[in-house]
Amino acid sequence: MGLNQVVASNLRKLRQEIGISQEELAGKCGLHRTYVGAIERSERNITLQTLEKLAVSLGVSPLDLLKENSDV
Repeated sequence: MGLNQVVASNLRKLRQEIGISQEELAGKCGLHRTYVGAIERSERNITLQTLEKLAVSLGVSPLDLLKENSDV
């Protein structure tokens, strides 16, 4: 599994676990909803800054979004 797919899977899993929509997550991060959706579909290569924004908004470490088969 590629790194984009790992981030996408972890992001979707964490977002759903805390029960927020892509739109709500995007608002917390200062990103657009369609951009968050594209990240979750592995369609975007994100910057470290975006990775950090997503992690902070989800209350996890950026490393948690990068771990394959993570139980985050």
